[in-house]
Amino acid sequence: MQDVFDFWWIIYATIAVVIFVKLRSVLGQRTGRERPPYDPYSARDAVRPSTNDNVVALPGRAAELVPKPADAAAPADRWSGIAEPGSPVAAGFDAIAREDKSFDAKHFLTGARAAYDMIVTAYAAGDRKQLKNLLGKEVYDGFEAAIKTREQKGETVETRFVAIDGATLTAAEQRGKTAQITVRFQSQLVSVTRAKDGSVIDGNPDAVTDVTDVWTFARDVSSRDPNWKLVATEAGQ
Repeated sequence: MQDVFDFWWIIYATIAVVIFVKLRSVLGQRTGRERPPYDPYSARDAVRPSTNDNVVALPGRAAELVPKPADAAAPADRWSGIAEPGSPVAAGFDAIAREDKSFDAKHFLTGARAAYDMIVTAYAAGDRKQLKNLLGKEVYDGFEAAIKTREQKGETVETRFVAIDGATLTAAEQRGKTAQITVRFQSQLVSVTRAKDGSVIDGNPDAVTDVTDVWTFARDVSSRDPNWKLVATEAGQ
C-alpha cells in the first residue's frame, strides 16, 4: 500500500508542477514595470507629453506652464518682388499675415490674374453662375443688371484676351476679419458689342485695345472658404 501511495503522490506532484509551469508561461510574472490596464475614458483627458524635454507638463495645467514660442520676426524682404519693404502695401500684407498664417502674396497675385481673366470672360458670356462665385454681392448685382439690360436689347458681347501685361498690387489692409487687396491690371484685349442683327455697335473685332482696371478683392480670414471675391472695380488711367 505504501508503494502505491508513493506512486500516486509522485503523479499528482508531477501534474501540479506541469500546471504551474504552463500558467507561468502564459500569464508571465510581475516585475513592477507593468503598464496599468488601458482605460478608454481616462485616455480622452490624457495630457500629451511635451516635445520639449526640459518642460514637464502637469495634468490640467499644460497650457499654462508650457510657454508659447514667440513669433519669429518677419524678414524685411518677405514680400520681395511684390511690395517694397516698409511700404504701406507691405505693412498691409503683414497685417493680413498676422490674421491668416497661410497668406501668400505671390499665390494671391497668381489667383487674381486668373480671376481677372475669368470674370471678364464670364461677364461677356453672361455667365451668372460663374460670376456669382467670384463677385461680392454689390459687384454681382451691378454686373447682373448690365447683363440683363444687354439681353433685353438682344445685344451680345465678344471679348478675347490677347495678354495681361501687368498686375500690380497697389493697396492692402486688414479691416477686422476682412482682408482687402487692390490690384491694378493692364491688359490687351479685343472686345466688340453687337446688336441683335449682328451689326457692331461698340468696339472693333479687328483692333486690340489697351485696358487698365483697378479691382479690389476681399476675403473673410476667419472663414474656412479660401476664395477671394471681387468687391470693387474702377477704370484705371
